[in-house]
Amino acid sequence: MSTILNELQVEDAKLHLTRPLATPTDLSVDATKEISGALTAILADVYAIYMKTKNFHWHMSGAHFRDYHLMLDEQSVQLFAMTDDIAERVRKIGGKTLRSIGEISRMQRILDNDADYVEPADMLAELCSDNKQLAAELRAAHTLCDDCGDYSSVSMIDNWIDQTERRVWFLYESYCH
Repeated sequence: MSTILNELQVEDAKLHLTRPLATPTDLSVDATKEISGALTAILADVYAIYMKTKNFHWHMSGAHFRDYHLMLDEQSVQLFAMTDDIAERVRKIGGKTLRSIGEISRMQRILDNDADYVEPADMLAELCSDNKQLAAELRAAHTLCDDCGDYSSVSMIDNWIDQTERRVWFLYESYCH
């Protein structure tokens, strides 16, 4: 048996990478593409915020170390839990989602912070801003999903917005006082 692909097999493989999955759904092909794209971009941002939250958790110091360290750990667990739900939702409706760290890096809209040192208050303020940006992106996806009749995604996004607003609240109350 030959492992070399003929031209027809190569073309078929390329088509497989670009066509939607055959997952049964009553959503239109266009709705599936739009929703999958929006949720996958959000997934990249959630991974970016997760990594930044862990970065700041690991590099936290100062008078409120324990409180901030624990809060960021709780928030990172919550963010990581979102990733599987988002990716599986994309797959359930027939879409394709992230495959690599490189793809996350290309798609993320949340900026990384690779600074050697960041003041604790600045860490919290930056995460607060990032989570506010995520909440706005979730609201836009909520509208898209509602317009397309994807009520399961709407329901899930409702919960993610609530979780994100809670993170914003805790971060804001921690750094502004």
